[in-house]
Amino acid sequence: MYIEKEMIADVMLALVVAMTISFIATPLVRRLAFRIGAVDVPRDNRRMHDHPIPRLGGLAIFLGFLITVLIFAPIHRELRGILIGSVIIVILGIVDDIKSLPAKLKLVVQIVAATVAVFHGVAIEVINNPNIFSDNPYWVLGYWSYPISILWIVAITNSVNLIDGLDGLADGVSTIGALTMLVIAVLLGEGDIALICGALVGACVGFIPYNLNPAKIFMGDTGSTFLGYVLATVSIQGLFKYYAVISFLVPFIILGLPILDTTVAFTRRILKGQSPMVADRSHIHHKLIDMGLNQKQAVATLYIISGVLGLSAVMLATTTGGKAALFILALVLCGVVAVRRIWPHHEHHHEHHLHHNHGEAAGEQASGETEEEKHE
Repeated sequence: MYIEKEMIADVMLALVVAMTISFIATPLVRRLAFRIGAVDVPRDNRRMHDHPIPRLGGLAIFLGFLITVLIFAPIHRELRGILIGSVIIVILGIVDDIKSLPAKLKLVVQIVAATVAVFHGVAIEVINNPNIFSDNPYWVLGYWSYPISILWIVAITNSVNLIDGLDGLADGVSTIGALTMLVIAVLLGEGDIALICGALVGACVGFIPYNLNPAKIFMGDTGSTFLGYVLATVSIQGLFKYYAVISFLVPFIILGLPILDTTVAFTRRILKGQSPMVADRSHIHHKLIDMGLNQKQAVATLYIISGVLGLSAVMLATTTGGKAALFILALVLCGVVAVRRIWPHHEHHHEHHLHHNHGEAAGEQASGETEEEKHE
């Protein structure tokens, strides 16, 4: 498979520029957050941090992405729709990070942002037929394209928002997802999509040093909803559009972790007779903490899972079915081994320390968890 060196050079340059802008902008955004009151102040025993932490970090990610895309990427109709929609999402996030907004209002604005992108051509029009026994290999969605595309964008926007529960988790998982889309775009020779993904990867990487545990700044709704929105819209442009080459399962695999987490959380709450938007401590990252992992171990575990899903998606998108299946199985086995390597020390000492050091372990779980409670 031939890959243009010029395209690779452009993508790498865009990545570095976005990373640099995001890295430089984050301390400035941190100061701005304190000034305008976009700060998470611990007010009750649900807060694990003991000092105010700003939560506007997503603005730095957005600036790194937007400036880089405007410099490097050709602004066609679809990209214009993505950028306009992302501006709407970021403005909503900034307001919500300063003063918490009602969930219904946020949902309405997210639908508006998704609709803007869809009516600029960012729509799922055709997908592979999941019925392998059917004579028709594709489903043409017709008028269903619009509601399905809007539903996809809003769902992924909120899914990424809901996994923003530990320091560095949403940023790292989004980085892995964007990097996976970048690799697939490069392998398929789609330079425009690769540039957009490169800008997103760079913007996320530039922010992550400030967001890892213990976090100096949260990305807030500004960042988590922006990342979800861009991942959703770019997945439509770069993955669903190439129905003749890529299985419709690929975007679901790339974004598998936030999709699974949100689906399980909503299903569990509905079965309990609760509103699906009611906050609880039963997300995947909470389960890992409850199993005895500290925050850094839990985040590393979820990074590994996201990485395995990403590599599986690349194989499924670029390789024949049999080889892809074998490779995916090997990746899963490697992922299980890697996860087990993270746990052993903590498992051996967990029972001994649980009674004596419960408060200390809670301190290690730091501030990100409270962000999720706010998001939901």
